[in-house]
Amino acid sequence: MPETIDGAALLAEVEAFHRRFNVFPREGAYVAVALWDAHAHLLDAFDSTPRIAFLSPEPGSGKSRALEVVETLVPRPMLAVNARAAALFRSVSDPSGRPTILYDEIDTVFGPKAGDNEELRGFLNAGHRRSGVTYRCVGDGGNQTVVEFPSYSAVAVAGLGGLPDTITTRSVIIRMRRRARNEKVEPFRARLHEAEGNKLRDRLAQWAEQVRGDISGRWPQMPDGVTDRAADVWEPLLAVADAAGGDWPERARTACVELVNAARADDKGSIGIRLLTDLRDHVLVGIDRLPTVAILDRLCALEEAPWADMAGRPLDSRGLAKMLGEYMTSDNTPIKARNIKAAGAVLKGYYAADLHDAWERYCPPPLLRAATSATSATPQVSAPETVAADLFTSAT
Repeated sequence: MPETIDGAALLAEVEAFHRRFNVFPREGAYVAVALWDAHAHLLDAFDSTPRIAFLSPEPGSGKSRALEVVETLVPRPMLAVNARAAALFRSVSDPSGRPTILYDEIDTVFGPKAGDNEELRGFLNAGHRRSGVTYRCVGDGGNQTVVEFPSYSAVAVAGLGGLPDTITTRSVIIRMRRRARNEKVEPFRARLHEAEGNKLRDRLAQWAEQVRGDISGRWPQMPDGVTDRAADVWEPLLAVADAAGGDWPERARTACVELVNAARADDKGSIGIRLLTDLRDHVLVGIDRLPTVAILDRLCALEEAPWADMAGRPLDSRGLAKMLGEYMTSDNTPIKARNIKAAGAVLKGYYAADLHDAWERYCPPPLLRAATSATSATPQVSAPETVAADLFTSAT
């Protein structure tokens, strides 16, 4: 009779194995990676699989080492550096078994100098769902047929910088950083440690068979506020934690909240959403209208904002009009500059009322502010004409 494996104890061993060789930036990352290793043995029990991404701004931050350790723990690891989409989707269709794809140096694929990699991006996006497939024409000349290749596979990536939004939102993101002098790890030596990881891998596979039927019927409860794409990403990991038991269900949800919040803090959204949010939170605070020249002046003065250097030059009125024109007013018409009368003259500018619908639909909730500071920072006016007049005068 097969040995009954204690899932909670096994996951603790997997986590401890990572801690020997990896320094992750957050405690929740150790939990997430251990759960991801286990979930790779249970893919067919889930509707989707999250990507896990080890990213950093500089080399030497432990990204590749993290993949090396993961490689020892997952089923049929396939190291991919500069692999093309055609090779990957044919590997996933291999009759001998689906690989776990470990893609190092992913910045060479999606970085600023990488060129066009839409085919690979499409493969990674499609493979997030169990129903995901890639279609290709197979045959010679006019004797070709369309063949459906499965794309569903577990994927871990490592690289510098960031990822396309379509992949980022399907991933557990771990922002790696260089070890501090007081952070020590054990050197990873494949000849010594690969066998240790493989023993854990084999026990993970055995445990997966033990709980597969139970996990297939699980619909884990999400922490408050984790919805939509973030819930899709974390559902398989929480299901693994619930099946393991012990303190893993609680630790998994704590890690989920920690890493989802970190991802939200890092997410600046599209450049259009950034513009809308900056207009709401920094430019049109307490003001119902503002001339374009004053809006541009305030945007370009914002620290850590891109508006003062848009491809080598500041954002201008034409660029502002083009970006805002992509969004609609509450009357479902494009946002446009309108006349603002002030000080006996007329300037083109924008009205907060025209932006309100876009703010509600696209922007994250505004940051809370202390009532006293908000009051002191808000111009006190008795009529809209006075605000416009004052701003018109200062802008000119």
